[in-house]
Amino acid sequence: MDRRLEGKVAIITGAGSGIGRAAAMLFAEAGAALVLGDKTEAVNHTAKAVIDAGGRAAALQIDAGVEADVARLVALAQADFGGLHVAFANAGISGGMAGIFDSTPELFSEVLRVNLIGPWLIVKHAGKAMADAGQGGSIICTASVAGIRSGAGGPAYSASKAGVINLVKVSAQQLCETNVRVNAICPGLTETGMTRPTFDYAKDKGVTHKLGKLNPLRRAAQPEELARVALFLASDEASYVNGQAIAVDGGLSSSHPVTRQLPGQTAV
Repeated sequence: MDRRLEGKVAIITGAGSGIGRAAAMLFAEAGAALVLGDKTEAVNHTAKAVIDAGGRAAALQIDAGVEADVARLVALAQADFGGLHVAFANAGISGGMAGIFDSTPELFSEVLRVNLIGPWLIVKHAGKAMADAGQGGSIICTASVAGIRSGAGGPAYSASKAGVINLVKVSAQQLCETNVRVNAICPGLTETGMTRPTFDYAKDKGVTHKLGKLNPLRRAAQPEELARVALFLASDEASYVNGQAIAVDGGLSSSHPVTRQLPGQTAV
């Protein structure tokens, strides 16, 4: 049985579905007590699933981009479970695929508020709680391959995720000597609540076989595959991993756009 997080207390935002829900189940199975946050009522269903499986969890409906809500999550972890060791800033929104000329300041502001300010608030409040406790800890932020280079999201989303990648690097340095590590995971195409329209469209058109075909593994990811990397970063197994953005994308970001060369063909 995997008990890598035995005795740990973890916060997960965006826990109502997708990667956050998968992480909640894995973290609980590994022994962590959980404080789960999400904007939707689905966070309560995740908490119930954890408890029904024998784990410990508390849930709050929160807006991950509102400072008072993030502070409530940290306070609940300390009050209900006696501390905080792991924080997974996973909540995010896509903002759609509006281009540079079609985007509005309001769209950019909202995407940045949730996707970038939200993780910063987790670093600010959870990081301080961990530093003050003097026992170290791990903060994980969900970025995206869209933050590495273009082609995987709209301008607002891509800019917000590039900001998350830089945020974890700066935060790792700012938390120097606290033994609080800050890292990011960068998902490729993953079947989650946020990407459901893409998957539903593919199902309606009968082209689900084309999803994820641009990466070398030739498929999309499942939330559990991302959650397992988050679990590694949360655990002491990643004790020397800090300030990194780890792409979990089937190899998509390993290459620039090319004409795919099959065995026996000559490169163009």
